[in-house]
Amino acid sequence: MLFLSISIDGISQTIQWAKRNNPEYDKRKITYGFSIGIHTTAYQLKYSDDFVSPSYDTLNSIQPSFSPGFSLGFLINLRFNDQLDLRLMPKASFYEHHLNYYFTDRTEKFQLVETTMVELPLLLKYKSQRRGNVRMYVVGGVSPGIEARNKGDLESPTSRLPIKNGNLSIDTGLGFDFYFPLFKLSQEIRFSRGLTNLLDGSTSDYSAPIKHLNTNTISVYFIFQ
Repeated sequence: MLFLSISIDGISQTIQWAKRNNPEYDKRKITYGFSIGIHTTAYQLKYSDDFVSPSYDTLNSIQPSFSPGFSLGFLINLRFNDQLDLRLMPKASFYEHHLNYYFTDRTEKFQLVETTMVELPLLLKYKSQRRGNVRMYVVGGVSPGIEARNKGDLESPTSRLPIKNGNLSIDTGLGFDFYFPLFKLSQEIRFSRGLTNLLDGSTSDYSAPIKHLNTNTISVYFIFQ
């Protein structure tokens, strides 16, 4: 145990006193960058009273499923102090959401909602002390978004799930900053929960059994500054 304690302490001191790349980088008031993100997302729903009505007595359940997607964006980072930053991360995100409708006669129907969203996450970033060329951080904030394109717009309103063209989510996550001689790379995992009921109020066979519909998304970002 003594040997292990000495080894861990030695490694910690080696990391802390390693040669620092870009030692003055975090003293800049404003920095810029770009991000590449991959995500998996799914709807979360609550049933309406119509779900248990005679009109839908053959409908057994509605099940969402997770689907992959990606995003591309930019970063504007404002430094408050050594531990706290404010960051704006405008991005274009590409989503697919699936809902599967299961009936008592063992038939199935599904809805696929493909959207391209322009999102503007506004996040606070709280950072640990820098150890060598690594720094840990947590982020949290809100992310409003507006739809740029929805393939469902070309379909009859009664044959699709009517979805609003905007969303608002609350975001939390954690990540690590890695300092290199010419740039800084951040790897981050972020969890987003939609606050908006995405149903737009239109009447549809697919929306009537649903009272509330929101998004849940898990994302991994690679941020270059």
